[in-house]
Amino acid sequence: MPFVNIRIVKEAIAADPAGKKAQISKAVTEAIIAATGLTKNQVWVVFEEVAARDWYVGDTDVETIRAKR
Repeated sequence: MPFVNIRIVKEAIAADPAGKKAQISKAVTEAIIAATGLTKNQVWVVFEEVAARDWYVGDTDVETIRAKR
């Protein structure tokens, strides 16, 4: 049974967290089903939301990177 752990910057889905998670989960699940032939009930997807200030690219947090845009 595949277990997919998705870590995402929570601000990226802030406008509609439940809807965006459902959309992402559906797409990931469909990709696994297509590649393996498993059923959707055999694919588990878990989301971990991380604040932009706690997610770093190199030595700079994502919140700072986005503020500079």
